[in-house]
Amino acid sequence: MTASEIRRALVLDLDGVLLDTRPVMRQAWREVRERHGIDVPFEAYEQHLGRPFDDIMELLGLTEFDRLHETYAQASERGCELARPFDGVEEVLHAFAAAGWLLGVVTSKPLDRAAPLLARLGCPFAAVRAPGGPGRGKPAPDPLMLALVDLATDPASARFVGDMGVDHECARRAGVPYVHAAWGYGEPGSPAPDIARAPQDLLSFLEPDWPPAPFVEGSLL
Repeated sequence: MTASEIRRALVLDLDGVLLDTRPVMRQAWREVRERHGIDVPFEAYEQHLGRPFDDIMELLGLTEFDRLHETYAQASERGCELARPFDGVEEVLHAFAAAGWLLGVVTSKPLDRAAPLLARLGCPFAAVRAPGGPGRGKPAPDPLMLALVDLATDPASARFVGDMGVDHECARRAGVPYVHAAWGYGEPGSPAPDIARAPQDLLSFLEPDWPPAPFVEGSLL
């Protein structure tokens, strides 16, 4: 494949970027607390969104990850109808697809819960990377780099849209230009990234004279 044949790709996080899943997560965490007698508020759990569930449990000082995850997953499935796409997301995704961009998703939500949510958007995602496959989870660069392999594109021809610090770090370490979704759940972090205030702001990447980004030096560690 020549440089001129490499297609541009828009890769996005799911929670807080594509869909507002906070009500689902809040309800699921409430059930975890009640069933297992855990005195950790949702606000503490929420600070670590973007990481795989077991990593969050470790950071919160909790044990018996499998039991907690089972309760959380079951509650999430029951409450999935509470999730809603953010205003404008579907139209923006279809605009990118129509312009020939490849669409991908990198999420810390297990695939069996992510797939039904993504199906609601009705978009042709060419790559979806979730926990359970090869590599480490965010903030490691592995899932984003593997998504780029799936898409057969390189870091300079892609953008990764996230809303948490782990998304920013993942993009930096993968060498992919990062865009912070200000409508999501987290802060931009530093160094200051490009910021999209609303999903429609992403459409600026479709401008005909928009040049490919230079390679962003990252780290595989």
